[in-house]
Amino acid sequence: MEILSTIFIFATTPFLVFLIIFLYYIISTYIGKSITNPDYPPVRGTVHGQLFYFNKLYEYHTEFSRTQRTYRLLAPNHSNVFIADPRNVEHILKTKFEMYSKGKYNKDIMSDVFGEGIFLVDGDKWRQQRKLASFEFSTRVLRDFSCAVFRRNAAKLVRVILQITIADQAFDMQDLLMRCTLDSIFKVGFGVELNCLEGSSEEGTSFMKAFDDANALIYWRFVDPFWKLKRYFNIGSEASLKKKVKLVNDFVDTLIKTKQKLLVEQKYCSDKEDILSRFMVESKKDPEGMTDQYLRDIILNFMIAGKDSSANALSWFLYLLSKNPLIQDKIVQEVRDVTGCQGNEADIQDFVAKITETTLEKMHYLHAALTETLRIYPPVPVDGRCAESDDILPDGFRVRAGDDVYYVAYAMGRMSYIWGEDAEEFLPERWLRDGVFQPESPFKFTVFHAGPRICLGKDFAYRQMKIVSMALLYYFRFKLADDTKKVTYRTTFTLHIDGGLHLHAIPRTSSYN
Repeated sequence: MEILSTIFIFATTPFLVFLIIFLYYIISTYIGKSITNPDYPPVRGTVHGQLFYFNKLYEYHTEFSRTQRTYRLLAPNHSNVFIADPRNVEHILKTKFEMYSKGKYNKDIMSDVFGEGIFLVDGDKWRQQRKLASFEFSTRVLRDFSCAVFRRNAAKLVRVILQITIADQAFDMQDLLMRCTLDSIFKVGFGVELNCLEGSSEEGTSFMKAFDDANALIYWRFVDPFWKLKRYFNIGSEASLKKKVKLVNDFVDTLIKTKQKLLVEQKYCSDKEDILSRFMVESKKDPEGMTDQYLRDIILNFMIAGKDSSANALSWFLYLLSKNPLIQDKIVQEVRDVTGCQGNEADIQDFVAKITETTLEKMHYLHAALTETLRIYPPVPVDGRCAESDDILPDGFRVRAGDDVYYVAYAMGRMSYIWGEDAEEFLPERWLRDGVFQPESPFKFTVFHAGPRICLGKDFAYRQMKIVSMALLYYFRFKLADDTKKVTYRTTFTLHIDGGLHLHAIPRTSSYN
């Protein structure tokens, strides 16, 4: 009898643990919340209820935003408030900037990958990184160096696609763009030739996959009520995440050690072109504060900004151009007019050499088409801050200290009350006045964040996207491999096309060198 009782206790223990956690979740989610108070944003469910809509999460928020510009989802011990009103966006990102931080909730979820990099820190740590990064991004050295790298990798990409067209095969454009931007960010950011695009770096390819998978698994935590428990027992998605993070960290640690040796040999010259070398030079002034772990966090934050954002934007751009061939033709004509090449320029090196800073500034229609792509398919579909104290938003709704306030960029790009009745149409012309590009308020077009934390790499990103676009569109006409197949996203921090972007490329010229 005693043995049976022992067996029964052990058999029911997992159930009891689950029941206790479930009851805690229910109590902490609903207790103390002013659910019926009209001064609070209307409740549209719970944070973990998003799990049931995870594969179409941004449509889920888009439908809510059509009828309610501010709403909230309940979470344990706080609420997540979602906003699609530009006035509210300006309030949290600029007007009351000091009252809103990244917040403990976000840091707990994201720190395994992002650590104390610029995207996840506040206060003095953020100001220090912001100051250093701001200086680096403003230097002519970095601008000239990055342009040279982007041109070289764009030429490589053209040659890779040419080999595919010879075999008349469909190919995954998103994968090639990810490899291309990864090569570029490693060279510009870290001074390393990865050669991932040409397939000669197995380590680089493994790192890229581990990094992408880690981001997806981290994002899953936002809807998984049991992620901390799974992390404690090292099971399920958390066990997989731990392995991915280790692969990423090992790769980055090796990179840092290699760079440190090179800098010692070169006696820490202060005129290095790549960003990591310049941060390492700076770290010698504060070795306790700027540790190897600190440098690792910087690298991974630059990675998601420099690789994912540009590659995702270019992927969606080529998808939209494949669906809108007349717009594709307009851009090609602008490329020809601005560069003076009329379709008979076969040598890729000669062509990319003509893509100068002056040339890029004249590409107004291309700039508008890229911006229109970013409006509809923002690389970061949801972003936000945490209220440090009670506050009232401009639309009258109240938030409590500890509430996370997210602006839904994906949804905002589809709102007729922001962009007009044609909000869901791809219209580059909406950004042009007399043929000249005209920007919109960053609180309406939130792709590059806004306020004091506005993206430092905005010009950097446009430069890369325009150089790659000009090279690709000058040499190839793109169409979808299967225009009946629905193209959608993979739900993660950045807006990947789920399953890749499969295209056919038709050469516009007969030979390349």
